[in-house]
Amino acid sequence: METEIVSEFLPFGRIYKDGRVERLTGTEIIPPSLDATNDVVSKDVVYSTGHNLSARLFLPHKSTDNNKLPLLIYIHGGAWIIESPFSPLYHNYVAELVKSANCLAVSIQYRRAPEHPIPAAYEDSWSAIQWVFSHADGSGPEEWINERADFGRVFIGGDSAGANMSHHMAMRAGREKLDPRIKGVAIVHPAFWGTDPVDEHDVQDAETRSGIAEVWEKIASPNSVNGTDDPLFNVVGSDSDFSGLGCEKVLVAVAGKDVFVRQGLGYAEKLKKSGWRGDVEDFKEFAEAVDSVRDKGVAVAVASQEDIDAANKERSDFFEVKKAL
Repeated sequence: METEIVSEFLPFGRIYKDGRVERLTGTEIIPPSLDATNDVVSKDVVYSTGHNLSARLFLPHKSTDNNKLPLLIYIHGGAWIIESPFSPLYHNYVAELVKSANCLAVSIQYRRAPEHPIPAAYEDSWSAIQWVFSHADGSGPEEWINERADFGRVFIGGDSAGANMSHHMAMRAGREKLDPRIKGVAIVHPAFWGTDPVDEHDVQDAETRSGIAEVWEKIASPNSVNGTDDPLFNVVGSDSDFSGLGCEKVLVAVAGKDVFVRQGLGYAEKLKKSGWRGDVEDFKEFAEAVDSVRDKGVAVAVASQEDIDAANKERSDFFEVKKAL
């Protein structure tokens, strides 16, 4: 086996001379289970035979009646490079979310960089959404979605890279007039960036900015013509128009010490001024913001230091997205 390293992108992984990619984190996988572990059952379903991609479905075990459930389509984070719906982090998170919110969830797998550079992840995410919506009339290939999903209450959510893609999926849903309309989108700690800071409070440190740019330009999206100013990444600083966002509600959750915090706040401000046809309301207290998004258009959730500490340890604040359902 080749041992010469040609590229190292810590803390994510390494590329060897023979092209082999070694991921250093986010590689562990746990199986789905039809046993009611923690009151949730799960199974894997292939949604793309061409790319051998699956979605992990989660259903509350105690939901035995015939009532339809809200449907969450979840896009995992990991810098477009690591993690999957099958990792302990995302399996356990989505399972807890389903249990707490009493919803059906579809956590989608997508092709990752560097083997499959951007835009592969975006193309796969849209393909998965189209697959899910093929069940809207009750005649799709997966019985859980046919029988239990309420397509009047469909939400898309994701964290970090997944939050970035959730925004772009909502934009595409608007352009392509996805029907039924998406009820809401949860943008959690979004990975948005650009060559220049969005304001005076954004990251100014040249080394930090260079490090993030290197991951995007050399690993995740080496084909981007404009580097970190690619509109896929520079969502806030670019001239992209948000007015066609194809959903009714948006939750933006940021953490005060996250490197992307000013980008997340800038995203919410840009959305408010875009002409998007959703009610807009800001909150500065984390708990109040998350609790109120149920009935609002745009809510901005800013975590307290206690929330940030908990997030860094367990990402437990991600569970607050359940309130958006």
